[in-house]
Amino acid sequence: MMLAFAAALYVIEFVNVLGFQNRFIGWGGIKPLELSGLDGILFAPLLHLNWEHLGANTLPLVVLGFLAMSGGIAQFVAVLSVIWLASGIGTWLTGGPGTTHIGASGLIFGLFAYLLVRGFFNRSFLQILLAAALFFYYGYMLWGVLPTQGGISWQGHLFGAVGGVLAAWLVTRSDKPKRPALPGTV
Repeated sequence: MMLAFAAALYVIEFVNVLGFQNRFIGWGGIKPLELSGLDGILFAPLLHLNWEHLGANTLPLVVLGFLAMSGGIAQFVAVLSVIWLASGIGTWLTGGPGTTHIGASGLIFGLFAYLLVRGFFNRSFLQILLAAALFFYYGYMLWGVLPTQGGISWQGHLFGAVGGVLAAWLVTRSDKPKRPALPGTV
């Protein structure tokens, strides 16, 4: 599924660059606090500035997405939806005026945060070990939620991470077994 999603991103970039001279960015990017920028909440993660931008996002998106699928496809779609919306809405509400935000990095930060905290919410030793390994390998990414570099949507990163934590909490709540009613009670 993640490879198909990544392939779709490359097809979109190919069509955007060759067929539309990169105009998709203006049409589908998040434009903070502009009504015309609301559709970017849905489309911005599918758009990239150039091939290098897309290339930099591909491997972490595929790896983290694959790891997040361990709970099944339905759960993954729910998790990705929460991250996608949180990243987009947060960016639309807090991004700088006159800017356009694009790219899948909000999803990457969201999946990373989801995988980091999921094991703590559901008390899974194996998921905590995975979180430790991910933190060791990708921990440097956490600096990306701070406004340290121009031209980078730290808002997308930050709210993607917030969405990942929220998704982990929601999934854990829905996974907990319901206590059976006591005999004789309804």
